[in-house]
Amino acid sequence: MKVESVYFDNRQDHIEITSEIQRILEKVISLTLEIEGINFPVEISISFVDNDEIQQLNNEFRGINTATDVLSFPLIERLLLERYKENSNMETDLLLGDIIISMDKVIEQSKEYGHSILRESAYLTTHGMLHLLGYDHMNSEEKFIMREKEKLVMAKIKIFRN
Repeated sequence: MKVESVYFDNRQDHIEITSEIQRILEKVISLTLEIEGINFPVEISISFVDNDEIQQLNNEFRGINTATDVLSFPLIERLLLERYKENSNMETDLLLGDIIISMDKVIEQSKEYGHSILRESAYLTTHGMLHLLGYDHMNSEEKFIMREKEKLVMAKIKIFRN
């Protein structure tokens, strides 16, 4: 049986990170792992920050001096992850990485797209998880694959765009 350890770190004060939000994000993580065939224990952290902090991180780690909505810091390469999937008898959690979400961007984008803060948080968590699992969107083919997986997770969790 797969078990995830999800650690939440709230470093912003714009949105209260309720137990409902945490529960939904944990479900998003579980569904993403299930879709990807990950059936061994993993550990993930999700940090909620403001635009200033995510801009600093984006500049420091990507050389892009603007705020973004989500950053992911994978701790394992896709090829190694595939090897773990083949031998899923792990007894300790595999550290997948960290997801950083700007809650300022969650507010902005939920208003822009006309949906809830919960929906935007779930979507960005899905997006971040797929990055942790080795997906990217640097070209149109990669972007299509990633978007289809995002849609699948969001449909399974039954949180849709308005």
